[in-house]
Amino acid sequence: MALVTLSLGSNIEPAANVRQAVKALRERHGEVRVSPVYESEAVGFSGANFLNLVVALEVSGGLEELARELKELEQLQGRDRSAGSFAARTLDVDILTYDALQGDFGGIQLPRPEITRYAFVLQPLADLLPDARHPVLDKSYRQLWQEFRDNAAQEQRLWQVPFDWDLSTGPRSPDGERMIP
Repeated sequence: MALVTLSLGSNIEPAANVRQAVKALRERHGEVRVSPVYESEAVGFSGANFLNLVVALEVSGGLEELARELKELEQLQGRDRSAGSFAARTLDVDILTYDALQGDFGGIQLPRPEITRYAFVLQPLADLLPDARHPVLDKSYRQLWQEFRDNAAQEQRLWQVPFDWDLSTGPRSPDGERMIP
């Protein structure tokens, strides 16, 4: 089993799409740990605000199988890939880490560079796995988030929001960590 972290984001019917994505991941992989949900302004284009979060789960298949599964999930949620990278989307799911793999794997860069580039990725990752270490930088996500916040040039607006999870996918919070069994 490999420990995987994923970034989820949506700005088209975001609550419904995020809720459905987590439910689908739970149905496929079992336990899914979920960060708090953040709202953030669109980065790189003018558009509606996004809902963003990070999830952690264990997968038994390989990286390529997971990448196919996630593209299929995006497609089922109505993702339009013809719109380009900086556009509104129903669902965007990115593999941030896959165990401690490093490098380019068929176009999948691990760890994903966006971890240290965007607040909407790093903040929820630091909330979910504060003491876990970045596979390349060998710093905790908590430390990386502190360094990111201290760099005024990197300011990106995001704020934690309450999220209404369905009872069927509702998070549980033992020790402050949200769990979806």
